[in-house]
Amino acid sequence: MTNQELILGRIREALKTATPPPVFQDRAARPSSLPASAQHWLPVVGETLEEQIELFRRNAEDLKAGFCVCANLNEAVQHVRILAAVGRWKKIGRHSGELTDALARELALAEVRTDHGYALDDLESCDAALTECEVLVAQTGSVLVSVPGAGGRALSVLPPHHVVLARQNQMVPDLVTALQRMQEKFKGNFPSFFSFISGPSRTGDIERILVLGAHGPKKLTVLLLP
Repeated sequence: MTNQELILGRIREALKTATPPPVFQDRAARPSSLPASAQHWLPVVGETLEEQIELFRRNAEDLKAGFCVCANLNEAVQHVRILAAVGRWKKIGRHSGELTDALARELALAEVRTDHGYALDDLESCDAALTECEVLVAQTGSVLVSVPGAGGRALSVLPPHHVVLARQNQMVPDLVTALQRMQEKFKGNFPSFFSFISGPSRTGDIERILVLGAHGPKKLTVLLLP
């Protein structure tokens, strides 16, 4: 028997045993839009905004991401100023947006803007990236970004610290709702790029040792504003 035949034989034997779905206590809290088969596997999400924010907070913590609910823009500015002082930021990358414009004015740091032409070396030399997003997904603690919503593809990847600004009405319970929001917003004319960001970049390929910042930012911070 060859090694290939041996491996395929083991796979066939393993497939004979059905894997039981996980059991959750509260099935009534699941969105009705989810297929019954998927509901067994996805975490329970509360119906209220407060419950969803708390779930996002727990998931973000598990993913080694920072998360802060800010009462207003001034509180968000103070939080980012602390991050900038600790990280000794000298230059940030950002794009134009309601929240990014307002916060960047208060920071008064050197900037690389991605709205028009820019040099990748300049963006890579930034200490942090300041972006907005499409939605926050409570179910997974993920940030959904797009080309128009987050200043292109490179901005959320190259600088070592990614800071995301979002409104409370951008919090959605689950991945299904996130994709529905995108369908409603773009109506079939989708941008060339979407990405779900779940915590800072990481790898555990070598001896199962978790290393942050392997293929992107070492830090992710999400600030939620009213």
